[in-house]
Amino acid sequence: MTLSRHVITSVTTAQITYTYLRPVGRNSFRGDHGSGGTATVYIVETDRGATGWGLPLHDGDPGPLVGRNVAELIDPDRGVIEPAAEFLDYPLHDLAARILDVPVYAMLGGAGSREVRCYSGGIYFDDLDSGIDVIRTNLRQDHEFGFRDFKLKVGRGYRWMEPDAGLARDIEVTRLARELYPDAEILVDANDGFSVNTLQAYLDAVEDCRLYWLEEPFAERWEDFRFLRERLGTDGTKIADGEFDPNEDYILRLANEGLLDVALMDVTGHGLTAWRRTIPRLTSEASPHAWGLPLKTLYAAHLAAGLGNIPIIEGVPGRTEGTGDYTLADGYVTLSEEPGFGLKLP
Repeated sequence: MTLSRHVITSVTTAQITYTYLRPVGRNSFRGDHGSGGTATVYIVETDRGATGWGLPLHDGDPGPLVGRNVAELIDPDRGVIEPAAEFLDYPLHDLAARILDVPVYAMLGGAGSREVRCYSGGIYFDDLDSGIDVIRTNLRQDHEFGFRDFKLKVGRGYRWMEPDAGLARDIEVTRLARELYPDAEILVDANDGFSVNTLQAYLDAVEDCRLYWLEEPFAERWEDFRFLRERLGTDGTKIADGEFDPNEDYILRLANEGLLDVALMDVTGHGLTAWRRTIPRLTSEASPHAWGLPLKTLYAAHLAAGLGNIPIIEGVPGRTEGTGDYTLADGYVTLSEEPGFGLKLP
């Protein structure tokens, strides 16, 4: 069945509910992240009974899209081709893949494995409220959930603690995670909360901890990234950036000049169609930022399995009610062979 045989008959919205494994605390600049929440999804239906749904990239007006042929809105080989339909990037990919009776990752090209390595992105500053032992508890809980690799938020001295005390706690948490999980990949994320001097002191203190990557240590200044590249070299800890308000051309420049190892533009902030354009231009790896909703982890997994060059993705420890969003075992998300994103409509 080709897309051209389907005409959009309705675009509606629904609310989904997601819940984290536990209340999530602060990062270097933002307060508590809560226990979960609700999100709006869009549902696209056709005159032949096909349905696709998913998170939007932003608010949009679906009215002009009703009555349009699906093939006018999305090309399976490129993504969304109608600017007015851009906000329905994920629902339209889901719809197109369901019509074609293939998983989204297969429609994207199947360049990667459908078993995708996935780290926990849920280790925040809960110790500020409950003491250092809560980090042990959170790591253990995420391990029991199925994660084997962990990303730690650092940068406590930027806002929440005195600088020296915050740095000491960052070091303590990093060394604790390495001690408890000697075989894990340990990633750290400062959310731009480090100065160059603080970062230097931190790296000196955790040099034996074998960090997998260092994410958003500070704002993306070329000179600072040059310093960081020289400090880290090219055979050890990776430099990851591009999540917050990214300038794609600048991120590509940093990557092409060897100053950035992993591009992090957000799954829904950047969008699936945009990632389909970006991945072929990257000389570095990618790992689309997925924090917030468990569905975003599933989307990142489809990007990894479909486009390749994404060796590890961010996991959100939690569930979305009624969708079957993703399952995790021994550190890997294994994608379904069901059409579309393989999700139930709650």
